[in-house]
Amino acid sequence: MAIKRYTADADNTIVNAFKSDLSTRGTGSNAGYADVMEVYSIYGRESSGSQELSRILVKFPVTEISSDRTAGNIPASGSVNFYLRLYNAQHSKTVPESTTLLVSAISQSWQEGVGLDLEGYKDDTDGNTGSNWMSASSTAAWTTVGGDYLTSSGFQFSQTFDSGLEDLEVDISDLVEKWIAGTQGNYGVGVRLSSSLEAYFSSSTGQNSGSLIHN
Repeated sequence: MAIKRYTADADNTIVNAFKSDLSTRGTGSNAGYADVMEVYSIYGRESSGSQELSRILVKFPVTEISSDRTAGNIPASGSVNFYLRLYNAQHSKTVPESTTLLVSAISQSWQEGVGLDLEGYKDDTDGNTGSNWMSASSTAAWTTVGGDYLTSSGFQFSQTFDSGLEDLEVDISDLVEKWIAGTQGNYGVGVRLSSSLEAYFSSSTGQNSGSLIHN
């Protein structure tokens, strides 16, 4: 069985986590040039009920994939599978067991950016090129803070992790074929914890600076 690998051409980690002062959230921070990406939910670091979230954005070169199909380098639709694979990086943080990650198509264009800081979240976009928790780009906000995702069948996929140390490997063939056919814009995918594991924002609280626990 032949395997062909395509490398992402854009990625970013977006967060609503607190900066090192434990007062200001890093919702404007960008990590498009960081060497790793992170997904997490942190409980109780700032206060007894505080919650901090991180999500991944990643996009692949569908024009290259389409050209390879036209040239006969990859099989026709229905005769090939496309897998999203992200590799676990060793780190010192605690990982959750029996965790489910969602892989969802992103519904609008976004910018990678050039930030690096995934510790203090000091690399704010401040209107410059790059996505963050609040904005998809320097000129466009997300409709929903934390990113805009398509969640219906054929647009969202999932994987459960027993130990939390496994690599992510999800068959996203349905979505890639939509990108190739042009029936869905190629804006990549977002990777995040499932709703049962991730807090969500409630506008009824009047707190629009980040997520609160409502699940």
